This record gives sequence, structure tokens and C-alpha cells, in this order.
Amino acid sequence: MSVLIRIGSGVLAAKILAVFIGPAGMALIGNFRNLLNTVDTFSTMGFQTGIIKYVAENEKNQSRLYTIISTVFIGIFCLSLVLSAGTFLLSDFLSDNIFNNNTGFAWVFKVLAFTLPWHAANIIFMAVVNGLGKFKQIIAINIAGNLLGLSISIMLIWQLKLTGALLGLIISPALLFIFSFYLIYKQFKGLPFLSIKNFDFNVIRRLLSYSLMSLVNAVLSQIIFISIRNKIVAEAGVNEAGFWEAMNRIAFFYLMFITTLLSVYFLPKLSIAKNDKETKEVYVDYYKTILPLFIAGCAVIYVLRALIVKILFTEEFLPMENLFLWQLMGDIFKVASLILGTQFLAKKMTTAFIMTEVMSFTVLYFSSMFLISIFNSEGAVMAHAFTYALYMIVLVTYFRKKLF
Repeated sequence: MSVLIRIGSGVLAAKILAVFIGPAGMALIGNFRNLLNTVDTFSTMGFQTGIIKYVAENEKNQSRLYTIISTVFIGIFCLSLVLSAGTFLLSDFLSDNIFNNNTGFAWVFKVLAFTLPWHAANIIFMAVVNGLGKFKQIIAINIAGNLLGLSISIMLIWQLKLTGALLGLIISPALLFIFSFYLIYKQFKGLPFLSIKNFDFNVIRRLLSYSLMSLVNAVLSQIIFISIRNKIVAEAGVNEAGFWEAMNRIAFFYLMFITTLLSVYFLPKLSIAKNDKETKEVYVDYYKTILPLFIAGCAVIYVLRALIVKILFTEEFLPMENLFLWQLMGDIFKVASLILGTQFLAKKMTTAFIMTEVMSFTVLYFSSMFLISIFNSEGAVMAHAFTYALYMIVLVTYFRKKLF
């Protein structure tokens, strides 16, 4: 239900964006969303997975639990203040680079600077609540957050158009701090863990191994997506970049089902698999059930692509129909390889993960730059298909013993 509400909220928000700001505005929103994802990861150092693990392990050990929560909160809050100051001071530079040589949006980054600490605190508190096993509360916050974010975004976009859309992306996540703070305060009356005496740098050191994979993926992916979008603007105009961004939003919606299944069902199974035989059984389960259904779904999406564009966006976005074939092909390769990539996380194979991520993003960047100069926005989805076909070949070769 939480995932369905998130998708429904996203679809409705995309429709509102399409009606009020069009393809050009969609392109600018895409760049800003990529920057926000990077800032989020940096502000929390990608510690979420490690926090969940260590909180769960020490739930019964109060003094150790307080040390972990206090260290993480104080460390991340201080880091977010530094990032806030940097964002505020570099607002003109960021506006120039994110919004295609336009410094008129510097105010957006100044607003972001003030909300960043609250957003970072919300992410950390949610990870703590997750580690304590309060799953119903997490789902409730996610549902409330999506509905609140949708309501705020609709109101702001309706009144302020592009300005409102940018403000919605900033304000909505920060407001979730109210909900997560309430849960933490309810769990720990008076917040007894918040003491500098509880700070232990060894906790940060242990968490750093978890952050490396998150940081590499987040930074590389978002920088490259911004570069691709800016290349499309330079070669074919901002509307073409908006079509590509709209295609990414559609892909995000249907891929959310797969990523949720991987994190909730398949990741734990791979984590506890004791040998190659048990690992192969998980792979076979995925390839027999999930992949065929996804391919069938892609076929339906391709056939109904014109109708989908009209429903999700407006007729102004119909030229993006030619992006569907390559995007769907690339996503089929991506979904086929995701179960293998999940093995890196399940067994904490940091070096292999980073090497394959760097390889895939390097291929995506250079193939996109080449193909966009020839095929405009269609070149970006061609590069997407080529990259994930190659990525799958590499992972199948790497995990051949477990597969075959």
C-alpha cells in the first residue's frame, strides 16, 4: 500500500508538473532533483544501512544504543550544517551549473541551505526507527509523507508554477522531520541519548564502510544524469531534455516495484545464502517469476505508450514516444542484472561493486555524449540500453559459477 501510494502521488505530481510547467520546466526540475539526491547522500554520508544494522544489533544494550544514536546524530547534524553553509555561499555557482547558466535561481539553494539539517535529521531518525523494528510506524510516516508532499506540491505548483515545484521538492522532505522526531521522542522520553559524552568516533569509523558504496553510486549517477540532460539541452533544446526527464519518471514508477521486491524479499535471501547452490536458487526464483512478468509489462507499456503519455503528461509530450523502445530494452537488461548486483550488497563486496559501478557509469557517460550528438534525446536512451546490456554481460561473467 505504501509503494502504491508513493507511485500514485508521483504520477499525480508528474501530471501537475506537465500541465503547469511543460517539458522545459520538467528538464529543470530533473536537474534539481538529481542535485537533491546527491546532497541527501552527502548530508547523511550514506549511513542509513549501517545505522539500521547497528541499532538492530544493540537494541537491548541501552548504553551502546545511546552511543550509536548520539554519535550518528551529532556527527551528521554537524556535517549538514557545514553543507548548508557551503550551499548558501555557493548558491550562484550552483544555480549557474544546475539551471543551464541561469543564476536567477540562486534563492532556491539558499532555501535548501536552511532546510538541509532538518531533512538530514529526518533520514537518520527514520533509520533508527527502522533498526528498532517499528515497521508499521515507518510505513505510516511514508504514507503520510507522500500525501503531505503531494498536497504541498500541488498547492505550490498551482500558485507559483516552476518556483512552486522547486519549493515543493525542498520543503516536503524537511517537514517529515516532525513525524520522525515524534516517533524518536516517543521511544526515548526526553532524548537521553543526546549528549556529547556519548559521542564515539569508532562508531563513525565502522559506518564508513557502509557509506562508500552509497556515495559512489549517488555521486556518479546524479552528476552523469545532470551532464546528459545538459548535453540534450545544448544539442536539441530544453524541450527534448524535458521529454527525456518525463521518460525517466515513467521508468521510475514501474521500476519501483522491482527495487522494492529486491530490498524487501531477495536481498535478505541472498544475505543468508550459505553456498553457491542456495544463491543460485534465489537467482532462479527471480528469473522464473519476476523477470518474465516485467518483460510482459514492458510489452504492454510499449503498445500503450501514446495513451500513457497523454494520461501521465499532456499531448505536448507526445514526441517522447520514440524514447520508449530503447528505454524499455535498457530496463529489461537492468532488471535482469539487478539481482546479480544485489549480491554485491548482500555479501558486502565493496571493491567489485565500485569497479562495476564506475565501469557502467563511464560507459553511460561517453556513449550518451556520442549518441546524443547524433540522435538528440533518443541517443540518451540508446546509451541506456547499450550500457545495461554490457553491464549484464559483465555481471553474468563475474557470477558465472553461481549461475551455471
